[in-house]
Amino acid sequence: MTNSMMVIFPYRHNSTWVFDDERVGLVHEPFVSGVPEMIDILVQDIPNVDQGFKLLFSANPFPGYQAELTWLKEEYNGHWYCWTQTNMEGWLCPALFKYFIEAPKKIYCKAESIS
Repeated sequence: MTNSMMVIFPYRHNSTWVFDDERVGLVHEPFVSGVPEMIDILVQDIPNVDQGFKLLFSANPFPGYQAELTWLKEEYNGHWYCWTQTNMEGWLCPALFKYFIEAPKKIYCKAESIS
């Protein structure tokens, strides 16, 4: 059984949004292909965000979520999602499967300060 709510702590490393999650064997795992731009919008009001922030995410809506990402298609073992509210698309790499058994039809996200 997997958690319903997940949390990671992204930060900037060499001008790229990355995260570590030793529990699932990820170190400096980068966000790519449209997702960094989505993150920039999510964190625009968080001070000193380059040092890191908390990203809560789930396949189910939760109180206070900021973004609803909708599945579009599979490509290169990853999955494209659309943030309709901002008209943005981003690709989540196969690391997605460290958190979900299958690509969810929706992913709900919220960024928070860690301080």
